[in-house]
Amino acid sequence: MALEQKIRIAMIKKGIKSLSELAGRMNNCSPQNLHNKLKRDNFDEKEMREIAEALGADLRIEFVDKETGEVL
Repeated sequence: MALEQKIRIAMIKKGIKSLSELAGRMNNCSPQNLHNKLKRDNFDEKEMREIAEALGADLRIEFVDKETGEVL
């Protein structure tokens, strides 16, 4: 699932109705900038952490072994 879809699902679950509302909860992020980043699926780790904070969530990034499924 694309990151945009995951963010939009999280927004629905948290009752955030628009990208403008999500952007307003973030530091220095305009709705247009957030929209463009979602469409390009282009976020750095700092931005992902800001989105997670705005959603009231923790961010987890994991490496998983392709052969065994083990979290590395």
